[in-house]
Amino acid sequence: KAKVRFILAACVLGLLMVGPFGLTALLLFLDSKDAEREAFAQFLLPRLPLGGFMTLIGFIGGVILLRSLFQQYVHGLSRMAETLRLMLGANRNFRVTAEGPPEVCDLARAANDLAKQRNELLDDVEAQIRQAKATVEEEKNRLAALMSELALGVVVCNLDGRILLYNSRARTQFRALSSAPSVSGGAELIGLGRSIYTVFDRALIAHALESVQQRLQRGAAHPSAQFVTGTRAGQLLRVQMAPVREIDAAPGEVSLNGFVLMLENITRDFADESERDTLLHGLTEGSRASLGNLQAAVELLDDEGIDAATRERFHGVIRDEVRA
Repeated sequence: KAKVRFILAACVLGLLMVGPFGLTALLLFLDSKDAEREAFAQFLLPRLPLGGFMTLIGFIGGVILLRSLFQQYVHGLSRMAETLRLMLGANRNFRVTAEGPPEVCDLARAANDLAKQRNELLDDVEAQIRQAKATVEEEKNRLAALMSELALGVVVCNLDGRILLYNSRARTQFRALSSAPSVSGGAELIGLGRSIYTVFDRALIAHALESVQQRLQRGAAHPSAQFVTGTRAGQLLRVQMAPVREIDAAPGEVSLNGFVLMLENITRDFADESERDTLLHGLTEGSRASLGNLQAAVELLDDEGIDAATRERFHGVIRDEVRA
């Protein structure tokens, strides 16, 4: 502590003031003879009070000077350190007061210059952060506007299957698909931070991801994967998966940090196709007998030996089958 250092410095000052004089007197006393010692004692002893008083006065002056130096340098630098800690922690606009010796004042001004430079750098960093946030927010709004205009439902997930973003079309689709009585309109099936695996089988997603990664490794420009799955409500969904690649990935490295799912409800399309297939099958089966009868009637009409009544009957068969 500064107080202990001041006491030690005062003791050293006292030793420096008294020690050389006392040591010199002791050496002279030991080196002299009896008569010289007696004369030296007679000369020195009457003057010891004056010498002691002058030494005490010098010691007090030295202590006062030493205390002043401690106040200016040691305590001044300690106060400056406390001010710098305050500047770093609570109030970055606080400044060190330039007072004390020239060296301490120069140090205070240098610290203030560094603090000013730091504030300018922090302000610049904060401005860049605000600009980056504004840019990200703008891009996010553009992406949200673009996704809202898509006819397909879009869900963006990370590799763990946590939903990061989805559009209103996907929310509407899942709201309509839910058949669980505990789910209010199906809206709670998806949400930010929820798992996509509560909606789709994990094996389907894993298989699609593996297919996408294999296509990336083969150098495909636009790798994607598709699968069709059913829901608890009996609906059919066609899902197309596209990868979300890492921006800072090394060249040639296949690295993903998520995937995008584009959803299309094909239940009605599948039903329409099934109905069309049924109609085509019925038309084919229904026309086959008529075509057979037409072919048989035409072949019999080619026979020149049939009579007019039979020929007219075959003509009626052809008319009826064509009308049918």
